Amino acid sequence: MSTALINPKRWLVLLAVMLAFLPVVIDMTILHVAVPTLTQDLRAPNNAVLWIIDIYPLLMAGLVVPMGTLADRVGARNVLLAGLTIFGIASLWAAFSASAGMLIAARGLLAAGGAMIMPTVLGIIRKTFEDENERTIALGLWGMVGAAGAAIGPLIGGALLAHFWWGSVFLINVPIMVVVIAACFFLLPSKEETTPGGWPIKQALILIAGMMTIVYGLKAGFGGKHSLSFAFIIMFTGMILLAAFARLQLRSKQPMLDLSLFSSPAIQAGIILSVVASGALAGVELTLAQELQYVLDKTPFEAGVFLIPIMVAAAIGGPLASFLFNRLGLQRVASAALMIAAASLGMLSVMDFHNPGLVIPSLLALLGLTLSIGLTASSVAIMGSVDASKASAGGSLEATAFELGTGLGISVFGVFMSATFSAAIELPPELAQQYIEQATRSIGDVFIVANDLPVPTGDALIEAGKIAFIETHSKLLLTAAAIFAGLAFVVFFLLASNRIQAEVTH
Repeated sequence: MSTALINPKRWLVLLAVMLAFLPVVIDMTILHVAVPTLTQDLRAPNNAVLWIIDIYPLLMAGLVVPMGTLADRVGARNVLLAGLTIFGIASLWAAFSASAGMLIAARGLLAAGGAMIMPTVLGIIRKTFEDENERTIALGLWGMVGAAGAAIGPLIGGALLAHFWWGSVFLINVPIMVVVIAACFFLLPSKEETTPGGWPIKQALILIAGMMTIVYGLKAGFGGKHSLSFAFIIMFTGMILLAAFARLQLRSKQPMLDLSLFSSPAIQAGIILSVVASGALAGVELTLAQELQYVLDKTPFEAGVFLIPIMVAAAIGGPLASFLFNRLGLQRVASAALMIAAASLGMLSVMDFHNPGLVIPSLLALLGLTLSIGLTASSVAIMGSVDASKASAGGSLEATAFELGTGLGISVFGVFMSATFSAAIELPPELAQQYIEQATRSIGDVFIVANDLPVPTGDALIEAGKIAFIETHSKLLLTAAAIFAGLAFVVFFLLASNRIQAEVTH
């Protein structure tokens, strides 16, 4: 390779795009410890809180593929700079939101900016590093930033909330975006090769509409806001939209998502692993953050520290997974990871979080480690099952599954918690009728109602809410454990004929 092709500023470019990527990843988890605080400050009902959290990953799931296509059409630099600008503006808007609805809209705009940043960052790294060895190092550093960002998100959120208001978790993005925009503007080449063709934005809108409709039906119906018949009608409408999207993909000469990839059992297993592992990681962390603050009366920072084991273990799971795959093979490691995660969830369901000792942090670390191995197994299964000519399509499929899993995990965990909490709570007999409906929705609503009550009644309601939440959280973890155990067998059989079986070394 000619040295003339080597970009002398390539490592500065890497630093710039990693800084661009970091806030996008941190925003996946930074809000988890802030939920109790913003719930009380905005007086947000449980359904609104769920939308605040998962509008971000759900919209990104629908937008990351079309934004990657847009970057191919108009240039990665242009899309990245636009995404950084949108992300900065949305962060400022979110920081000073005065209502739950305003914050949901701001989070939606954040998702649009994040979806423009994610695919362009990876594309720029690949174009900047022509040397294969250097590219491997660069991609490894990029992956480390992604894992580290998710790991430190709750801790950063807790530290900021210890000194500032909840909007500071968004405001911190603004100065970072200003620096990164300037760095990318001057460091990235203004001219780059682009791909001719149209941009399938209509397909993306149908995909997003289908996903959002299904999630709305899930939350509105099973969350208790509307009847179950209404929920099924809404969800059926969403399924029709997704079917229309699939039909468009199958008929298109250049589909946004190559659905023919789903015919591979290994890819099916990879999608299951990605959706379930990312969903469980997000859902467990979010519900645990609420128990730590609402039930155990920990500060946001203390909650962030408590969650360190699960995220640090998740950050080191990738390198360990590669070693295990080479020694034992993908099929055994992936299915074993799900079984161990199931065991961890089952044991956590019966633990007393008031006295964690070393057992609970160890179980959380084991859960984070096995879920991270599951996500890495997903990458190996998907990317190893596609031809080189379809590598981009496979990567898009994996990114969509990850974001969708995160959003659905929060939705499903949240709806389960709401329904179970409503059945478990025993309200004080002196509670006035106008407060009963809201007080049975969630632990956050209990605290909102309690603030409007006389002290004895409010304290009794909070105590009842804490007892109900402990029972609810235990049932959630136990149910998740059973699902994971069942999926371990599904993944084992789907990977049985997988050609990506590393030779076991001795």
